[in-house]
Amino acid sequence: MKKISRITTQKKSKSRYNIYLVEGDRDTYGFSVDEAVLIEHNLRKGLELDEATMETLKRKDTLQKAYTLAVNFLSYRMRTIKEMNDYLVKKEVDEEHIDPIIDKLIKEGYLNDKEFAKAFVQTRLNTSHKGPQLVKRELIEKGVASGIATEAVGMYTYEQQFEKAEKWVEKKIRSSKKDSFKKQSQQLQSNLMQKGFTQDVIQDVLQSFQEAKDDHTEWDALVYQGEKLVRKHERKYSSFELKSKVKEGLYRKGFSMENIKRFVEEYVEDGRD
Repeated sequence: MKKISRITTQKKSKSRYNIYLVEGDRDTYGFSVDEAVLIEHNLRKGLELDEATMETLKRKDTLQKAYTLAVNFLSYRMRTIKEMNDYLVKKEVDEEHIDPIIDKLIKEGYLNDKEFAKAFVQTRLNTSHKGPQLVKRELIEKGVASGIATEAVGMYTYEQQFEKAEKWVEKKIRSSKKDSFKKQSQQLQSNLMQKGFTQDVIQDVLQSFQEAKDDHTEWDALVYQGEKLVRKHERKYSSFELKSKVKEGLYRKGFSMENIKRFVEEYVEDGRD
């Protein structure tokens, strides 16, 4: 048995205490504990400890330090159970301590995948142009169960999706006016799918885009692309071949054959044949 001779607060951490033990006619440092362990076991000057008790105190302190580490990890933002598990593994916390820590955090309400999913979706709704399918994938990647993720993204209404998709499309169109409407539409559809919007929203937004189609802008885009093709091929091909190359190139870019013929007639001069 060893008797506690004194207890001091650590200089760098006021919540940790150094335990000194009587060794002959002097006291020596024995071990340190967290404040929670100190209070739980009512550690005080004069208390006698056997080896088994001291080992128990050390194990509990190791567990408490890991628990404090986990709580600190949660202080920055909410975490999923998987994120917490991965973090504790990364920090080399004893495997036997990880499950008890996570169980304690769940019971205390610090870890809750349902609440995490709701908060995550609300943040995405407020701050991003992402659709529900992409947000669901993000949740699953963070370890949220598929059923919980599905329930959470149900917060997205059709109106919210449409508004986000429409704003994103409007922004995208402004930066791609030199492409045909057909090509823009194909790119927009692909991008909206990647951003996780549902098919009904994508179809309705693209329909709205088609209805707002500006023929003048489409013609300007065709002229821009057509002149590039002319400059590319005019030194290599005769008039007939040049016209064919330009027609082929513009058709691949999604322009209508009617406008392509008009461009060739107006912009491609007859040359050597």
